[in-house]
Amino acid sequence: MKPIGPIPPAFSGQQGELEIGGIPVSELAERAGRTPFFVYDLDLATAQVERFRAALPAEIHLHFAVKANPHPSVIQHLMDKTDGLDMASGGELERVRDCGADMAHVSFAGPGKRDPELELAISLGATLNLESETEAERALAIGHRLGVTPRLAVRVNPDFELKGSGMSMGGGAKPFGVDQERVPALVEHILGKGADWRGFHIYSGSQSLDADAISESQEASIALAAKLALAIGEAPKSVNLGGGFGIPYTANDTPLDVEAVGARLSEALAGRDPILADTQFMIELGRWLIGEAGVYIARILDRKMSKGALFLVTDGGMHHHLAASGNFGMVMKRNYPVAIASHMDGEAVEEATVVGPLCTPLDRLAADIAVPRAEIGDYVAVFASGAYGLSASPVNFLSHPTAAEIVVKGGKITK
Repeated sequence: MKPIGPIPPAFSGQQGELEIGGIPVSELAERAGRTPFFVYDLDLATAQVERFRAALPAEIHLHFAVKANPHPSVIQHLMDKTDGLDMASGGELERVRDCGADMAHVSFAGPGKRDPELELAISLGATLNLESETEAERALAIGHRLGVTPRLAVRVNPDFELKGSGMSMGGGAKPFGVDQERVPALVEHILGKGADWRGFHIYSGSQSLDADAISESQEASIALAAKLALAIGEAPKSVNLGGGFGIPYTANDTPLDVEAVGARLSEALAGRDPILADTQFMIELGRWLIGEAGVYIARILDRKMSKGALFLVTDGGMHHHLAASGNFGMVMKRNYPVAIASHMDGEAVEEATVVGPLCTPLDRLAADIAVPRAEIGDYVAVFASGAYGLSASPVNFLSHPTAAEIVVKGGKITK
């Protein structure tokens, strides 16, 4: 028997049929018109924003990292609740433009921006987080051709990384950002060309549950920003401290102590170098804001015994939710929080492996878990599915139908 990850508090104490935003799964399935589907409860995302505001210093701006979940309703909701949006592609930039975002509070990072993407960002007035000297030259040339002063920040590849993070984004040789020792010369160059220099983007890692590690990274980032500013001789308008806030996915994961992070950050900002006195600091979060607000629902198609082992075969799988299958950056495959959504309080009476319909042994949503008796037609829920779910999965693999996405807010289905 293998453990599952912790079911988020909003769902863990439920009995009978799972409800999301107060709506039973069967009703959600009827509205979706099919299974599988993702459900995003925007009220839970709002609660995360409110917790951030209460825990972090008031001077910290909160940005939503759209790559975590680019659903238009999620973008529209969080752009109204946060102070800005961070993009990772031209497609995301087009999506937030179409959602009516204020481009003065939009930034665009990524190590391989195409010229049309640079042109779109510059023409809209978004801030480009430059990833190389070459990209800077391309952006400056495009700005000159358009007759527009580009808004440029420099993404810094720091000498440190976020310890214990799920994905290291800084320290050592990286495709992301400009090595910190080369940053002053680049900033001096773009200032000399008349660009609107916005500041620094320092993102050293993601998916950390260690408050001390996040705080140490933030403190190091603030110190690095001051060092670079002193070398340049000019204060940055803004410093993006990145994100890194993780959520529990697997057994033994514990929630991040955000209040501890906020207390340490308050101290670090109070003691910052005077050159950063008027600098605006921001944190960009995606997973932490929307991850636990999402649930993936699949329907059981078959109960199958093989060599004494029970398989619950569903219509959902890795083509919709690659992360839950353990094939999206997970070194050791561990079970996400999974439940039989038709019987949330049912007594565990059998051991089962939950699989999808794909012709590959990789298509597993949960392995060797204890479950109540589950029948054909029952629903399976995969929690912590609001971030890096459908948009981070190989939806065209084997040409199965894609999953639906619906949004609930205030106890009502909004889409």
